[in-house]
Amino acid sequence: MNPTRFVSADEAVSHIKSHSHVHLSSVASVPHILIQALCRRADAGDVTDLKFHHFHTEGPAPYSEPKYEGIFTEQGFFVGPNVRANVNAGYADYLPVHLGESQALYRSGVIKLGAALVQVSLPDANGYVSLGTSVDCSIAAIESAELRIAVVNPNVPFAHGDLIHISSFDYLVEDDTPLITKDFAVPTPTEEIIGRNCAELVEDGDCIQMGIGALPNALAAQLSGHKNLGLHTEMFADGLMRLIKAGVINGANKAIDKGCVVASFLLGSNELYSFINDNPGVLMKDIQYTNDPWIISRNPHMKAINSATEVDLTGQISADSIGTRIFSGTGGQLDFVRGATMSKGGKSITAFASRTLKGKNKIVAELNPGAGVVTPRADAHWIVTEYGAVDLYGRPLQERAKLLISIAHPDDREMLDRQAFERFGPHYHNFSI
Repeated sequence: MNPTRFVSADEAVSHIKSHSHVHLSSVASVPHILIQALCRRADAGDVTDLKFHHFHTEGPAPYSEPKYEGIFTEQGFFVGPNVRANVNAGYADYLPVHLGESQALYRSGVIKLGAALVQVSLPDANGYVSLGTSVDCSIAAIESAELRIAVVNPNVPFAHGDLIHISSFDYLVEDDTPLITKDFAVPTPTEEIIGRNCAELVEDGDCIQMGIGALPNALAAQLSGHKNLGLHTEMFADGLMRLIKAGVINGANKAIDKGCVVASFLLGSNELYSFINDNPGVLMKDIQYTNDPWIISRNPHMKAINSATEVDLTGQISADSIGTRIFSGTGGQLDFVRGATMSKGGKSITAFASRTLKGKNKIVAELNPGAGVVTPRADAHWIVTEYGAVDLYGRPLQERAKLLISIAHPDDREMLDRQAFERFGPHYHNFSI
């Protein structure tokens, strides 16, 4: 490293021009030291009209706060808890995009980046650094941005996969702040049952994808008796790490990246971050690669396991919103749904509890007004709740309704059956599955 290229955070961000689009590396690896410096510029009246793009971020998100309205504008590709209230209050915004295509927004110039702000590991002997726990669309941002700033942090693991040379950056900033960690809630009894129902659809030798949270951890626990699983996913957490350490996930049957785990970003414990450090068995890759349906499909028996906020009786899956209220984002759900469907012997699985914590049914006659359809009904395959699993693929609407009602909460089935009759007419009750 050339020590003369290191500057303070304030000096680095002083070169970001007003009216710029700014990319942030995401999830556990947000460059908070640079965000804090930008806030100081904003407080001094020295910058205006910056638009921020990123996947979901952990930690403070001042770029979404009313205090900076007109100065900062949040336009993330995924809405996390730290910006959700401000997005739904109108102080911040959400940019819908399949995560696999997020990088194309930069590379195509649809979003012309003024600056890319990322966090990287210490360089290796050849000057290459890793983006650690969050490669996401940051490679594309670095390739495309007018200004490139990296926070070099020894706490960022040197993950194998897609690396970038330290010389790619215009300014470097030193920081040793630990990465943000997250402990996910212990699965509930309901989530454990759902995990078991999903695990019954996964066979030895399959390649899997799933997200992070209590339900994926519940599923991971139910897979401990499986053998020779592969993992090609956009993200994973501690539950899947434990399966890798136990040898359950070994990639032996994968057709591509054989013997390796492939992901684009991570969130979990320090143990997880240490696990990927200099581990050639874990490849952290550009989201363009991890989420490309054709690449996903090249691994046979791909099992993509995702969640939903609501599913209607025709199989439309909402996952980014609750009515008009944006809850998360499109994410990579459809990327993996289609990749798994194209895979030889693959299955797309959508798993969720039949009711919300407040007792509202999640299998519904119609989606809440304003709800976004993340997975169209034509792409819906296996649907799993604590009451069972049904396959909608190749099934007509009335049969789908019958199947979905059979795995709804028992106290909701009569209501849903009545609503299906009102929708489909008198022949509905004469139809059996």
